[in-house]
Amino acid sequence: MRILVLNYEFPPVGGGGGHFAEDICRHLARRGHDLRVVTSHVAGLPKIEARDGFFIYRHRCLRRYRHTCTIPEMAAFVLMILLPALRQALVFKPQVMHVHFAVPTGLVGWCLHRLTGIPYILSAHLGDIPGGVPEQTDHVFRWLKPFTVPIWQEAAAVTVANDYFRRLALRSYQVPLTILPTGVNLAEVKQSPLAPQKPVRLIFPVRFNPQKNPLFIAELLKQATDLDWRLEVVGDGPLLAVFQDRIRDADLAGRVAYHGWVPPGDLERLLSSSDILLMPSLMEGLPVVGMRALGAGLAILGSNVGGIPEVVQDGVNGYLCSVNDTEAFATRLRQMISEPERLMSMKAASRRLAARFDLEAIAQALEEILCQVTRH
Repeated sequence: MRILVLNYEFPPVGGGGGHFAEDICRHLARRGHDLRVVTSHVAGLPKIEARDGFFIYRHRCLRRYRHTCTIPEMAAFVLMILLPALRQALVFKPQVMHVHFAVPTGLVGWCLHRLTGIPYILSAHLGDIPGGVPEQTDHVFRWLKPFTVPIWQEAAAVTVANDYFRRLALRSYQVPLTILPTGVNLAEVKQSPLAPQKPVRLIFPVRFNPQKNPLFIAELLKQATDLDWRLEVVGDGPLLAVFQDRIRDADLAGRVAYHGWVPPGDLERLLSSSDILLMPSLMEGLPVVGMRALGAGLAILGSNVGGIPEVVQDGVNGYLCSVNDTEAFATRLRQMISEPERLMSMKAASRRLAARFDLEAIAQALEEILCQVTRH
């Protein structure tokens, strides 16, 4: 099957939605399908790349940073990627398109469908669903939402990662929805040792934006200065400098290592050498980093919001706390660090729970949807 994949961010650009798209492409290519990816170009990346049995075509669209994309940059993506994507559709002649994110990529997929008749599957994530990240996108959807309705209605199939996404989407779009979780390739994940390390290794891989609530971590760690821990910080974004200032002000700089924006392989290595994943997000979909942490066998301390409870069973493989509840987070972190047997039990539980998100089964489910669409 020939599949044209459209995504405005694709590794090493972007976050969880991009990593899911890459994993799916890799698995579909292994199953004998012919894939081409059309995505954004960022300085330092090749315009055309062959990777894991498929091709990536990156086109200039004014995006400046790998870790974030502004609203004007999303608009530029739609305007500047449409003709290159159309050329790919006419030359490659795909039988189906897999479009990631209703906004902004969905508009490109919808236009190509209207121009060529090629059906598309839409995979929505979180920020492209009204109400998903209200503090960041509600002001945009106030005027944008009517224009997104055809994108959802004319898709041959729509997938969302979990029931929370499904309920959010149904408020705005009355279309059939298939739950297709994002997943992790368990066969390739290197696991963390079950026994907690000394000092206990915390990891915080994140885009430094308000949704991920990074400044809360600085406040949390101030409550645990008497405990033996080290923190690995992975990522970049507008709040990183403020976070670093808060860490210095708390006299914790010597216990925190910064790695910046790293490729997936480096993130896997850092996860496999950690013990506890910190996820204090204000809102979250089905977090890809959470599933990768399950596969690596990390305990997880996170906010009780969105899709985080799907990767954390409270008291089993970690703890869930109310958003911004410093006292609750500090109490649970103290228990995890100071009780090695409890932490080891939680890490073992994460290894067991990871089987729910085995990417091989998820890729097979998507392949069945693709085949159904192309048979119509």
